Amino acid sequence: MTRRADTLGFEAVVIGAGPAGLAAAVSLRQSGIRKVLVVEREQEPGGILLQCIHNGFGLHRFSEELTGPEYAERYIELAGEAEIEFLFNAIVLDIMPAEGGHRLAVLCEGRGFLQVEAGAVILAMGCRERTRGSINIPGSRPAGVMTAGLAQKLVNILGYLPGKEAVILGSGDIGLIMARRLTWEGVRVKAVVEVQPFPGGLARNIVQCLNDYNIPLYLSHTVSKIHGNRTIEAVEISPIDGHLEPREKGRFTLTCDTLLLSVGLIPENELSAKAGVALHPVTRGPLVDGNLMTSVPGLFACGNVLHVHDLVDWVSEEAETAGINAARYLRGKLTAGRQVSVRGGNLVRYVLPSRLTPGDGATVSLRPITPAEDVMLSVRAGDRVLFRRKYRRIMPSSMLRIKLKDLPAEIDSLEVGFTPSPAGTPAGTEEEA
Repeated sequence: MTRRADTLGFEAVVIGAGPAGLAAAVSLRQSGIRKVLVVEREQEPGGILLQCIHNGFGLHRFSEELTGPEYAERYIELAGEAEIEFLFNAIVLDIMPAEGGHRLAVLCEGRGFLQVEAGAVILAMGCRERTRGSINIPGSRPAGVMTAGLAQKLVNILGYLPGKEAVILGSGDIGLIMARRLTWEGVRVKAVVEVQPFPGGLARNIVQCLNDYNIPLYLSHTVSKIHGNRTIEAVEISPIDGHLEPREKGRFTLTCDTLLLSVGLIPENELSAKAGVALHPVTRGPLVDGNLMTSVPGLFACGNVLHVHDLVDWVSEEAETAGINAARYLRGKLTAGRQVSVRGGNLVRYVLPSRLTPGDGATVSLRPITPAEDVMLSVRAGDRVLFRRKYRRIMPSSMLRIKLKDLPAEIDSLEVGFTPSPAGTPAGTEEEA
């Protein structure tokens, strides 16, 4: 006889107990939603913050500088005070439509297969690191090649050093922070290698993690080959040409026993796609409107599952907005008016949300496609300029956010892009129509 799966009922379910999921769940409770469940695949809440023992978190949200675990603890305490229910060691296998909302198929250690029904679901699964298979480095496949995040967990959580001599491929923030962390532990970091002609991480991390420790940064270079049998012994580093192909001239070899990969993050959206959520072609996160609702009614998304953020403070702020709007949706009070498309223009890699409702305000996030200086960011509806802001310098490593007030009711679409700034305009100057 086949045992039927237990069915649990909640008003809202949050998938993921990292910084986005915790903030979204707390926001739901503060908005008056009583029955909130958070499903988490690990055995405790906090997500990636638990292994980020460096400081620099919380300046925007709490007006003080915290480590990752300290920042997570603030929201874990808020979740405890709100009596939010958690389901740990659990994986959501599918999200299906159901009467009155959605049905989640959940596999939970110790409880088996569960069905969870909810009126609204917030996707907060975060992101994962790109691996060697994503970038196809030639050479043998020895031990000692790992992502920067895995190395961070080994050192900060498990107390293991990955090696004694390291090279880091990619100048993303996790890689930069690990360059400093390994140096503190006595590992010789020989180089950080970046394929782009500009750094991939924040400027402060370049200064504090590389320059302060005299760690070389090779821009427009890549690891073109890995040497070693059982363990890595050396890497071949090559300059690249205009087509991002390795050049032989200028090639050199560095001996090492560790290669860390910090080559980008990918939003965890296999579950989103399975649920029928439309994904952004650039970010690979869900397409959302100004309420952070996806193309599937009642499914909301926030944090790094939506797009990769620079600051966890912004993740929390966005997640709180998702919680507020999910609560409004459950009460039937969410704006359901005409929506217009938002697209990226000159020098803009992507812009979110991808749809906005005329008459409403919104926070718009965007990322430049290339470095530029003395530029004016403009939000246009046809020939009409709704917002302008001057930037002295923009970088692909720095996400930009602007707040738009009530959008005119008659607009049909919006374009966000950069143009050269008029001479004499001070940086930070804003104009809103």
